[in-house]
Amino acid sequence: MIEQRRILATAIPGPKSQALAARKVAAVSAGVGTGLPAYIEAAQDGILRDVDGNQLIDFGSGIAVTNVGNGNERVIAAVQRQIADFTHTCFMVTPYEEYVAVAEKLAELTPGAHEKRSALFNSGAEAVENAVKIARSATGRQAVVAFDHAYHGRTNLTMGLTAKNMPYKHRFGPFASEIYRVPMAYPYRWPTSPERCLEEAYAEFTDLVHAQIGEENTAAVIIEPIQGEGGFIVPPDGFLTRIADFCRDHGIVFIADEVQSGFCRTGDWFACDHEGVVPDLVTTAKGIAGGMPLAAVTGRAEIMDAVHSGGLGGTYGGNPVACAAALASMESMREDDLNAKARAIEDTLVPRLKEIADRTGVIGDIRGRGAMLAVELVEDQAKKTPRRR
Repeated sequence: MIEQRRILATAIPGPKSQALAARKVAAVSAGVGTGLPAYIEAAQDGILRDVDGNQLIDFGSGIAVTNVGNGNERVIAAVQRQIADFTHTCFMVTPYEEYVAVAEKLAELTPGAHEKRSALFNSGAEAVENAVKIARSATGRQAVVAFDHAYHGRTNLTMGLTAKNMPYKHRFGPFASEIYRVPMAYPYRWPTSPERCLEEAYAEFTDLVHAQIGEENTAAVIIEPIQGEGGFIVPPDGFLTRIADFCRDHGIVFIADEVQSGFCRTGDWFACDHEGVVPDLVTTAKGIAGGMPLAAVTGRAEIMDAVHSGGLGGTYGGNPVACAAALASMESMREDDLNAKARAIEDTLVPRLKEIADRTGVIGDIRGRGAMLAVELVEDQAKKTPRRR
């Protein structure tokens, strides 16, 4: 067990971490960057212990992965049981119950009471890529609409959907075709005013889809209900509902990318739940399996079943150990009421952040929901001048 407190035993990085960093330079591609100079040897709940004995608060959570904490007892026990039974067979060759059980649980938890199906994969990017494949197969159309500030992954197609050049897209093109980008409803940075953001952003969305693509050519619209890498941007209430309604009216598949915002991070099981928005497809990963690699596409049965047999899958997709971890992780979320804990984090942090904003003058915007919170730093609060350093 690791005591849940911060300990600085050495300078950061300590000598052992420095030695490992030198080994990393000699053995690992320079294209794989690392954020923290300390190398981790153990973790428990919200604390990381590095090889030099320093204990650090885990604000990164494996990039929004360890929602149930590191060393979760239910997850460890489930993984140990599954490893003792078997580690891999590939569901497409010799299937097993754990894959089916995860799909059943996702049908229960994701938004909407309609009949659903799921397909399991390894990463969020894989889930997004397959969601686009499914939408194209179901509609017979090709065009996909994504939003400014979006992040959807690092594969070729998902890089095309992603808005940010550095470090994700720089010199990696050309990217997949038939991807179109529209403005995100970003209240703090909306050109006219936050109050006009909803109406004007929706009008721009519909105008651009109609003029540049044609509704009848659009297979899918994909959006993060709260953008992650883009800066935890929360669209105004009503924006997601209008996008979903527009898609329904025109036979377009509405994809909610809940890879980062899903599984109790925002104080609901999924960020879409805040407004009662029901997507056609939901992509999940990150927090689903307590740190094990697993992802999913879950959606309306008629859309998911439109793909021909054998059209979806992958060697490791829905690995039985990862599935066992996911079932235990979702059980922990329910038993420990992580939605309530996320809301408690918001209730604790937001007033303190507002006090810091008033006192320092460097915080222009405080946004997010639950434990998915961010501040936007500025040079000048009145002018909203971005803070560059």
